[in-house]
Amino acid sequence: MIEIKHLRYAYPAVEGQEPAAVLEDVDLHIEKGSFTAILGHNGSGKSTLAKLLSAVLLPSGGEVLVDGLSTAEEKNIMEIRRRVGMVFQNPDNQIVANVVEEDVAFAPENLGVPAEEIRARVDEALAAVGMEAFRLHAPHLLSGGQKQRIAIAGVLAMQPEVLVLDEVTAMLDPEGRREVLETVHRLNRERGMTVLLITHHMSEVEKADRVIVMEQGRVVMDGSPKEVFPRVEELRRLSLDVPGTVDLLYELRRIGWDVPLDALGVDECADAICKFLQ
Repeated sequence: MIEIKHLRYAYPAVEGQEPAAVLEDVDLHIEKGSFTAILGHNGSGKSTLAKLLSAVLLPSGGEVLVDGLSTAEEKNIMEIRRRVGMVFQNPDNQIVANVVEEDVAFAPENLGVPAEEIRARVDEALAAVGMEAFRLHAPHLLSGGQKQRIAIAGVLAMQPEVLVLDEVTAMLDPEGRREVLETVHRLNRERGMTVLLITHHMSEVEKADRVIVMEQGRVVMDGSPKEVFPRVEELRRLSLDVPGTVDLLYELRRIGWDVPLDALGVDECADAICKFLQ
């Protein structure tokens, strides 16, 4: 679905300084229908990569292809932005109307979608995120998790093939994070939507198909959660944490327990410990 070839990006130079390179020679292929998590501490380049996927930014070098369309060609920009929907960290920055259903209708209206189809898209998008009962509510009266689900619905109304989520749970409480993540996983599972989740919460990526770790604008790890998270010491050198289950198993191994480091889920972790004790 997405091909990234020798991608480079540098933000424009401040007067008297050289351009600041943020991404260097990134090569990635994202499969259609996959759920990919991108990890990295602040400044690693993960959010810049997200903006390049949706053509908010254009490459300084290399190429980004979305379903075969290059983001570098101006004629492709609108089609790419229709195919790649992006949800940002702060939902208040994406909500533009005073009524929920009007906000969800905003993007398809700007795409020139006929009115009767907009009505159907709005209803479908709100149902997909479990917010149809709030269609006539004022967005500013909703909780953080509900606002973020409305922001996702607004993107879904464009009927994208790829959903890019840039730190969408960073400002939410645990309940809000749970609501949003359940919604995103359901969209991936039931609709086959390609999802890229950019986050620094390790617990959010345990169920991803693939984990990509970035450092100083480069990909330094790439594999399934069970392949990436057991590399505890490497991740900590990158100032990244690991899921609580892996942290527990790692400490148990340090005192001599023969337990696996790839038991990511709570039940799986408990089973591994019980098996050792037996």
